[in-house]
Amino acid sequence: MDHSTILFVINQKTSNDAISDLAHSCAARQIHLACFLLGSAPELPTYAYGVPPYGGMNIPDNWQDLVDQAHQTQRDRVQEIEGLLSTSGVSGDVQSVMCPTRDIKQLVAHRARVCDIAHIASNVRDAPEMLREAAHGILFNAPVGLLLNGSPASPAKRVFVAWDSSKAASRSIHAAMPYLKEADDVIIGCFDPVMTPGNDGADPGTDVAAWLSHHGCKVMVSQYPSGGREIGDSIIDRAKEAGVGLVVMGAYGHARMIEAVFGGTTKTMMEQTDLPVLLAH
Repeated sequence: MDHSTILFVINQKTSNDAISDLAHSCAARQIHLACFLLGSAPELPTYAYGVPPYGGMNIPDNWQDLVDQAHQTQRDRVQEIEGLLSTSGVSGDVQSVMCPTRDIKQLVAHRARVCDIAHIASNVRDAPEMLREAAHGILFNAPVGLLLNGSPASPAKRVFVAWDSSKAASRSIHAAMPYLKEADDVIIGCFDPVMTPGNDGADPGTDVAAWLSHHGCKVMVSQYPSGGREIGDSIIDRAKEAGVGLVVMGAYGHARMIEAVFGGTTKTMMEQTDLPVLLAH
């Protein structure tokens, strides 16, 4: 984790305390903090759109003033954040974008491709569309993990890995390896495993446990029945019972469209705020 780069996705409402706290944690571990400030570009009011050839754009007289003011507010916030980073002594930078919501995923993903882990500020939950687009950009278009809740610069003493032998679960472990190596205990949790050679094997979880043991991790494997409950709720319950500080799991192991329509484990884990969770797809 030391000497790594953390992408911190924020917006104008992210508090100075949240930025400073993470900056000080990063400074202590020589972590580079890459702040990515998202701003929403002003949108034309509905009445401004004409229907050619019967009508043209009816742009408000103060439209340019609104745009200029929004950009100035964004520039002022960038300067303020740069001051916070300087005061903390952290190695960091601030990049700023103002764009329609639909463009967020591409811009965030592009920045995340040269970072080690991505973290979205907790207050961004108050802008659900911004959170969704930023998270999907990281998970589907960047090779890094996404950490929600908690602090990406602070190690967890106990980590819970939700393992199902999927590619997404494997990628989440690769992304979480620095945290796993620093943990005192790693719990591999398998829920309703399918004990066949083509699925989870005769003894689910032992293969990943052996792999992590070679990395020096202290690993315990547990197999849990869900009892018909949603897997996300089962993960939360078991993780809380174990007193873990981080949950690691694959995101969107099923078709994204299916999970978007019916919910799913990923949605459950992204919406909860009690446990830090590291996701990868």
